Amino acid sequence: MLKIWVLGTFVGMRREIAEFLNTDLQYIRGVGPVLAERFNDVLGGRRVLDFLLHKPAYVRNRAVTESLAGVDTGDTITIPLLIKSHKKPGKPAPWLKRARAMRVLCTDKMGYSVAIQFFNSKYMDYWLEKLPIGQWRMVSGKIEGGNPPVMNHPEFIETLDAAEKIPAAQAIYPSGEGLTQKVFASVRDQIFAKMDSIVGEYDDEFLREFFDALRHVHFAKTSDDLLPNSTYVAKLAYAELLAHQTAIAISRRARTSQKNKRQKRVKARDYLNKFMNTLPYKLTDAQSRVVGEIFNDMESDVPMMRLVQGDVGSGKTIVALIAALKMAEYGGQTALLAPTDTLAQQHFAKIKPMCDALGIVADVLTGRDKGAVRREKLVSLRSGRTKIVVGTHALFSDDVEYKDLGLVIVDEQHRFGVNQRESLRAKGHSVDLLALSATPIPRTLSMTMYGDMDISIINQKPAGRLPIHTTKLPMARLNDLISRIKQQIDNGAKVFWICPLVQDENGIGVGAAVARYDALRETFPTAGLVHGQMSKVDRDRVMAEFADDNSNMNLLVATTVIEVGIDVPRASIIVIENAEQFGLAALHQLRGRVGRGKIQSYCILLYGLNVSPDGLKRLDVLCETDDGFQIAEQDLMMRGVGELLGTRQSGWIQYHFADWREHRDLFKLAARAAADGNVSDAVRDLMNIFGCGSNISA
Repeated sequence: MLKIWVLGTFVGMRREIAEFLNTDLQYIRGVGPVLAERFNDVLGGRRVLDFLLHKPAYVRNRAVTESLAGVDTGDTITIPLLIKSHKKPGKPAPWLKRARAMRVLCTDKMGYSVAIQFFNSKYMDYWLEKLPIGQWRMVSGKIEGGNPPVMNHPEFIETLDAAEKIPAAQAIYPSGEGLTQKVFASVRDQIFAKMDSIVGEYDDEFLREFFDALRHVHFAKTSDDLLPNSTYVAKLAYAELLAHQTAIAISRRARTSQKNKRQKRVKARDYLNKFMNTLPYKLTDAQSRVVGEIFNDMESDVPMMRLVQGDVGSGKTIVALIAALKMAEYGGQTALLAPTDTLAQQHFAKIKPMCDALGIVADVLTGRDKGAVRREKLVSLRSGRTKIVVGTHALFSDDVEYKDLGLVIVDEQHRFGVNQRESLRAKGHSVDLLALSATPIPRTLSMTMYGDMDISIINQKPAGRLPIHTTKLPMARLNDLISRIKQQIDNGAKVFWICPLVQDENGIGVGAAVARYDALRETFPTAGLVHGQMSKVDRDRVMAEFADDNSNMNLLVATTVIEVGIDVPRASIIVIENAEQFGLAALHQLRGRVGRGKIQSYCILLYGLNVSPDGLKRLDVLCETDDGFQIAEQDLMMRGVGELLGTRQSGWIQYHFADWREHRDLFKLAARAAADGNVSDAVRDLMNIFGCGSNISA
């Protein structure tokens, strides 16, 4: 049974500690502004605190071995070697892609040989000085095959007297371009040397235990020390969960404390009856139920904080528009926030004709709007003339003012955490917040992640929507599939072809969009390509061309940038290459890009040669059901929160130490502790440390 770490209390975080945690990494010796920005790319920030919350991935054993005897290819070893000879590379042949290696032949104490190789000719003299002939050096690196075996670019080379500089256990951090593990270790050592001197001055139990747990994680001795239920990771997980659950509890209490404090709105127009009478279809029972829940919230004396979950194609957008029309009847304004320019433009294209018919001014505002066009839109918002505005984060720029912002609608809620949910409402007074999520969330998880919000579920799809036929195929049948797709395109279909990678730079044999695009153009010369490494303007241009019914582009090769945001009713086929590389929730979202019109649609899951049993099981689940909530439950059980949400689902709480599958008891314990309303100074400091308290007040 996991022993729970109980936080002590202390009165306020010491100024010296707080200042150090917020220190920019560029001021750590050996870092500077360039490396600090590279750290920012990896850590999501460039403070000392961001580094401390970046957990090592595993521990590499570098304990000294005395002989090469028994060492296998792929082993990382640390060994004393006698340098026997240097062999400088000759001039490379013109057809070689890189220079020949410089080889340093060495032997161990038992006479076994190993060749150390270096390929960068720029540093040849440096390496020769580090490995002088006739002397012993302690060398640490990975053994490759060959006769004799080879060690390419060892990570450590030290004299025997300085062998202690090579760590026996090296914590390996998730890294990025230009950041070596030596840089990580140097920064870590300096941070904890300073931290130890600060924390050591106080007799504060919480301070000592929290940072002691961080020290044990960053200086882990084995990979087992980094497992979720290891003693110190569990301590940090509970601290993190307590911080987030307290932030959620405070947010809920702050909202309910406004009871009877906001002015009740009075209906001044009648838009809804006219709108509902012209709607060419009837709302589903689930939609009607959720609309009723939203209206009750809007008429309440407490600001609305409601999350509407609905599967792909369940009709969340029309529910959101009805809420916006209700606010327009009150004379208030609505801001609909979309995650991308493309989705914002699509939302606007759908709702503008409806608003025009009702005499309601609707507009769209994104980062692309410049100069006089932007100024005109801002004036219309400030005057209150614009009642519904659709846009991206530009809606909340400093220069955007609203006369009477009453409702904020957030599409794809999973991109926003507690702080963001609070800050979105800051543009008005007692603003209602309606969040939409097309990613079905298991109930137990949603209560933990969104405990500050009321939750509605649209669990029906509009009548007449045909189910998507989903099948799985091995890559061996690729040519047959291409022939079938050509027939469908000749008959007027549009096709998505999804790949997990942009380019297969590491040669791992997983589908890459660029290579697949080049191959498919032989059969489909008008095919398009979009991926995350393209500029946003080019990406949106290609997506818009594919969505245009009059365009010749009938096949779009893409990565998951199209998972959310593009609506092409004529698209009736989606091929997902190496589908086993995706989680169930991501596959379900991708599948939802088709089946949006009235024609039968198909999803083909291509799987590779090395697919695992678990990978096939995921594909089978998708073939058997289109119930997003059932799929989400399965994905949660099979892959956990991190995989369920994926790297792009950044608005779900991105825990540093907590893991849903491994720390369920801690989740419950933290939720109970947060619910008691006793927010100590220690917990408030935790909220700041874990980034969930700066915009929340009790």
